Amino acid sequence: MRRTVFNEDHEAFRETLRAFIEAEVVPVYDEWFAAGQAPREFYHQLAELGLFGINVPEEYGGAGLETHKFEAIQYEETARAGVTFGGSGVHVLLALPYIKSLATDEQKKRYLPKFVSGEEMWAIAMTEPGTGSDLAGMKTTAKLSEDGTHYVLNGSKTFITGGVHAERVIVCARTAPATAEDRRHGISLLAVDTTSDGYSIGRKLDKLGLKTSDTAELAFVDVKVPVEDLLGEENKGFSYLGANLPSERWGIAFGAYAQARAAVRFAKNYVQERTVFGKPVAHFQNTKFELAACQAEVDAAEAVADRALEALDAGELTPAEAASAKLFCTEVAHRVIDRCLQLHGGYGYMNEYPIARLYADNRVNRIYGGTSEIMKTIIAKDMGL
Repeated sequence: MRRTVFNEDHEAFRETLRAFIEAEVVPVYDEWFAAGQAPREFYHQLAELGLFGINVPEEYGGAGLETHKFEAIQYEETARAGVTFGGSGVHVLLALPYIKSLATDEQKKRYLPKFVSGEEMWAIAMTEPGTGSDLAGMKTTAKLSEDGTHYVLNGSKTFITGGVHAERVIVCARTAPATAEDRRHGISLLAVDTTSDGYSIGRKLDKLGLKTSDTAELAFVDVKVPVEDLLGEENKGFSYLGANLPSERWGIAFGAYAQARAAVRFAKNYVQERTVFGKPVAHFQNTKFELAACQAEVDAAEAVADRALEALDAGELTPAEAASAKLFCTEVAHRVIDRCLQLHGGYGYMNEYPIARLYADNRVNRIYGGTSEIMKTIIAKDMGL
């Protein structure tokens, strides 16, 4: 089946990105893996390549495009090479939509040029030690000062990807108590300067996978946040979070599909080279059947991921459709990567092989952005169940 989601411009971008990855990332990736994060200067390289400005209006230094297709190619090419771009995905896929949709003109003038140049990396802080998928249960507070010039932020966040290197973090906090009728009421979004007094980075978390992304705990003790850094309207943050979840879940779905596709490539290459009982592993019927079944699943996941991408670009991707794409693609990736690792035998368990790292990286896809169980709940509700 001919794939129609990408055009010549996209494929030219793919060639440039592939060359960049091979020259600038692959040779040093083992160092990043050992260090547990990509170096901060790497994000300046991504900015110079133009990756941070693709969807930013031209007046702020961007390319002014309205598409996620270039992000999709990044998912495919990083997975193909067995690498990641650290925490940069949060900067573009998660933080940028909030700035574009909620920031005032004055805020955009302050935020976006530095966003595009990589001078300011952004992250978003939702999850707290006692709240995961239940964002309405967050305890972090932001109280307006008596003179109305700033908020006083107190609380903590955890599992914040990009939290070590970020210069700005969109912090979700309570500016008013929840009501008996609406637990979601009272949440606001603040674009917090990470150099502010009282803002501190706790542990850089030691994760099972995604070793090159900096994931941290954050703490806020009487942090003063100017009212000029409130994103959108006060107390309406939960609705803003909900509005952006479909794009986040599409990103996880597409990334998972790309990982599954890469896993088949890694396994195919390995079984053609590895010899057992005097012949390549690829010559055994079981190997052929296993890879054929994996390829069929990847083909199906590609169709789902591409359909969701087109719907997202058209502004038509619904929460239920995004949940369905995330559920399907992440479950497919789980099965495919596991089977491809099995074909590697004992070497598949060694981190020097990309399939091992891919196996660990993939596991979180069924957890973050909403667990698979939450996705099923959303889909069932949309079905009227």
